[in-house]
Amino acid sequence: MSKSYTPGLKILEKASVEKERILPIKGKVHVMLGESLDADKIVASTKIPGNVQMVNIANALNIDPDQVPDCMLCEVDDIVRKGEVIARSRGLFGMFKTEVKSPLDGILGNISDVTGQVIISEKPYPIEVDAYIPGKVEAVFDNEGILVKSSGTLIQGIIGIGGEKKGCIAIESEDDIKGKIIIVKSCLSYESYERLNRLGVKGIVCGGIDYSTMTKILKRPLGVAITGMEETTTIIVTEGFGDIEMADRTYEILSKNIGSFCSINGATQIRAGVMRPEIFIGLKSELKESSAITEESLVISIGSKVRIIRDPYFGKLGVVKELPSELMKIDTETTARVAKIEFQDGSQEIIPRTNLEVILSD
Repeated sequence: MSKSYTPGLKILEKASVEKERILPIKGKVHVMLGESLDADKIVASTKIPGNVQMVNIANALNIDPDQVPDCMLCEVDDIVRKGEVIARSRGLFGMFKTEVKSPLDGILGNISDVTGQVIISEKPYPIEVDAYIPGKVEAVFDNEGILVKSSGTLIQGIIGIGGEKKGCIAIESEDDIKGKIIIVKSCLSYESYERLNRLGVKGIVCGGIDYSTMTKILKRPLGVAITGMEETTTIIVTEGFGDIEMADRTYEILSKNIGSFCSINGATQIRAGVMRPEIFIGLKSELKESSAITEESLVISIGSKVRIIRDPYFGKLGVVKELPSELMKIDTETTARVAKIEFQDGSQEIIPRTNLEVILSD
């Protein structure tokens, strides 16, 4: 008997979560195996080299390349400032000297007596990676990063924008919401987004959002590429595009955690290498029982709660009523395995199984 596996959308009050926290290039790891971490703990850091600029000292001073070292007023690894004199010719009888000034702030990287050039590099850009979630160091990758393991509540959304943020969970009606993660059960309007953004919230978790609202926020169409790099308040949409309220189960879990510290990430990739936006609420103590996601839990079966992940029903929730064994012709004129889905309003549609994801909840 064949089986259909789907991406899984997780809504788990008790979950065990592992996160790799890896540097973009090799650097230094600051924590040890087994160490307990707060979400803000810096676990690894490195420096990305700055832009490099070549300065031809020999040409500028009209001298031979092998004379350049004797004309330099600074040495390798010295910090130089833009406009600072870094080389000077001897001139004629001590007069008519020519000078070369640094074109930028940076560090003198090399002086060549072969090419007559010096290299000035901008200051390296520091990169720090924090733990993101509270937990324990499960593994250490030398000079690269760590694997942090934690237990808590994990809720995935269907689409999001903006990167990693951390803060306490609050609702719109609270007086002081600056720096917090706001829960909006209804569809997020552009006016609500603007107001919350002005008040300095770090993130918004909402039920639905209009595509036009998302476009106005981003000032461009969303497109199909991975999100998460946008310079905006992080937004996580739990249900989909349109005037959709947050599922009762999701809202119930979040409402029980008002005031709790959480970590969120709006990064989304729906196609190959599925990545979901997420809200994680860590627990102060380890859970005795955690929900484990197995391959079998991703099998579509009669009664599975699913979400549609492609048009024309993108974002709609439903329950699998039938799983016909035969291939059926779909709108693209190709044949595929399908499922009969009953939506929340009672209507039913035939949907290709590849357009479904199972919603996993505890």
